[in-house]
Amino acid sequence: MDYQWSLPLSTTTRLSFKVHHRKPELVTPAKPTPRELKPVSDIDDQQGLRFQIPFIFFYRPNLTCTLDPVQVIRRALGQTLVYYYPFAGRLREGPNRKLWVDCTGEGALFIEADADVTFAELEEADALLPPFPCLEELIFDVEGSSELLNPPLLLVQVTRLKCGGFIFALRVNHTMTDGAGLSLFLKSLSEVACGLQAPSVPPVWERQLLIANAYDHVTHTHREYDDDNVEPELMVVGDVLVTKSFFFGPDEVDAIRRLLPPGLRNSTFDALTSFLWRCRTVAMSPDPNTEMRMTCIVNTSSKLRNPPMPSGYYGNVFTLPVAIATAKDLMEKPLEFPLRLIQEAKSSVTEDYIRSVTALMATRGRPKFVTAENYIVSDLRRFDIGKVDFGPWGKPVYGGTAEAGIATFPGVSFYVPFKNKKGVTGTVVAISLPSLAMEKFVEELNGVFMAGSSAKFKKTFVLTSKF
Repeated sequence: MDYQWSLPLSTTTRLSFKVHHRKPELVTPAKPTPRELKPVSDIDDQQGLRFQIPFIFFYRPNLTCTLDPVQVIRRALGQTLVYYYPFAGRLREGPNRKLWVDCTGEGALFIEADADVTFAELEEADALLPPFPCLEELIFDVEGSSELLNPPLLLVQVTRLKCGGFIFALRVNHTMTDGAGLSLFLKSLSEVACGLQAPSVPPVWERQLLIANAYDHVTHTHREYDDDNVEPELMVVGDVLVTKSFFFGPDEVDAIRRLLPPGLRNSTFDALTSFLWRCRTVAMSPDPNTEMRMTCIVNTSSKLRNPPMPSGYYGNVFTLPVAIATAKDLMEKPLEFPLRLIQEAKSSVTEDYIRSVTALMATRGRPKFVTAENYIVSDLRRFDIGKVDFGPWGKPVYGGTAEAGIATFPGVSFYVPFKNKKGVTGTVVAISLPSLAMEKFVEELNGVFMAGSSAKFKKTFVLTSKF
């Protein structure tokens, strides 16, 4: 994929540790499964989803538990693949770049590992939010496994910590599933690990529901898929790409809303996203006439009614409506301006819009979304990804995406639910920017959160943004 930025990553961290990996193995379905060829949908196989996406979960030790999390999860994975057997297959490409899953039953890749670090050490080093130290060891990239076609579609690694806690990580081919679908798979995996004989929500394939037919046509203007021939954003020579995580609790969201007119209807997503879009634009210092983009990933399950989507559907079922404005307008107009643009983009998604996207994919070469001057936000808070409970260890302290960005494009952030050390529940957002832009970005946020007598924000906000 030819995404825009190729800066070196900042490797600043206060903690390092060694991870010992056992030889990777294939976990196959615990029972025989159908051998068949299944097409993915026209939403699934668009160019912009042809990559692997990693997730990670951190679990505290349970000192009264004698179970081995590696054994528990390995066994549950084999049992869950009986129901989600396409994940045990391999991806193939046919005519017109159409992707198919060859349900071979070969299995998912599984790695058993041990790390010479404790959960307390990770917590003390503030290493339970992106960017995670030694991430490449916690989701080990087995040679050849990250290709799109033919490797396993799912990689799982369970890393024991020397205190009895563990880290559960997985990497999944995005053409197979999205955040909502992955939450169904993980829920099933945890249910089976806890003793359930079958998933409480049976998985449903039925990708034909989002495959364009002869009656589907491109009926909308899809600016999200404009020809992406724009030059990459300019970077300073010698600059590095830096990732920081920011925590937005009720106080921070209230501070953002004070920038909006009283009584203006807005969700937390709308307020936070419009604020981040503007601050990021200021930080990047583009030419004032540059066209800036904000893409909101919108789950469309509730929009599809003819026919409705089955509750167990685990394929990609989102669209990418885009809000567009000049950098000058974003930086100079009130926050209400980008907020209304975002609300309009989200409200543009209808069932006809979704059918139009499938037709566009099928007839125009499955294009990728525009990346130039684009900031993409995916809200994972409404799904149960962060609640994966394998039994004695309870729910993870952090459970969500393993890094900011996707593939080699860093301009993507995920909203992940999180409870900070003070017990405040809020949203963690990991953001990647060139280091000079990151300094400006933090200044912009501090200008809002530290205004007036805001010692409270100095303690809760700044300390949770980190390298």
